[in-house]
Amino acid sequence: MAGANRRARARIGDAPLVRRLLIGATVLVAAVLLAAPLAVIFVQAFSAGRAAFGAAILHPDTLHAIGLTVLAALIAVPVNTAFGVAAAWAVTKFDFPLKRLLVVLIEIPFSVSPVVAGVAYLFVYGLQGLFGAALQDAGVQILFALPGIVLASVFVTAPFVARELIPLMQAQGRDLEEAATTLGAGGWRTFRRVTLPNIRWALLYGVVLCNARVMGEFGAVSVVSGNIRGQTNTLPLHIELLYHDYQTAGAFAAASVLTVLALVTLAAKVWLEGRGAGRRRRPAAPAMPADPATLPPGGLAR
Repeated sequence: MAGANRRARARIGDAPLVRRLLIGATVLVAAVLLAAPLAVIFVQAFSAGRAAFGAAILHPDTLHAIGLTVLAALIAVPVNTAFGVAAAWAVTKFDFPLKRLLVVLIEIPFSVSPVVAGVAYLFVYGLQGLFGAALQDAGVQILFALPGIVLASVFVTAPFVARELIPLMQAQGRDLEEAATTLGAGGWRTFRRVTLPNIRWALLYGVVLCNARVMGEFGAVSVVSGNIRGQTNTLPLHIELLYHDYQTAGAFAAASVLTVLALVTLAAKVWLEGRGAGRRRRPAAPAMPADPATLPPGGLAR
């Protein structure tokens, strides 16, 4: 009877043969689809020798593409970090009409193809677009320049920070912030002393994901940048141009830089997950004095 119960409770894949087959198939697929392409990138990057690799990386067009990619990330990531924190705070800490509509709007970049987003920016800021004539008269160039690249990058990465923070802050509730307010803390001090310590790992997790997407964005940026070599090409666009020019070694050398950035991002992501980021558990509440009389004069406001 006990043996029958154990067999009835057996999980799928508990049999040694099935378990080995599943693990082996998973490792094989990961090696073929993930590890092999990464290995090929570095092998091809150094196929012409270290000198050719260094020359390809130090080429002015490649350095400009790297610098432009980093600059776009330095602008887009802080913008989306501020937006994500503000959106998460508004959605989780306040009740207002059309709150669910705001959540839907935050998710739009995940539903719209980046290429479609780039085309939409053409119809808004292009010469024949909604604001094109006014911008031209004012001497302001949005498309085929840095502002257009930043706008496209901000659009495609807008949800990352907010999506990490909203579920966590919903699980936290509003009790701690309301208690801090009752004890005399202002809005900024409440955020810095109460909210931020509880969301810091999720916030960093969202920032890492946002930065990775900005660095690797191709579709939307390819539409709004104009693909001008040495001027508006980000690193992914530069890799495509090199490959189409049959400069295989240079293309793989540039791709190796992007791959290293991706691996660093992955390592940061794993480290943050080890610190609890990406989880949806309710965090432990920080210790707060039960008796207001034990607080220093001015309460939390100090």
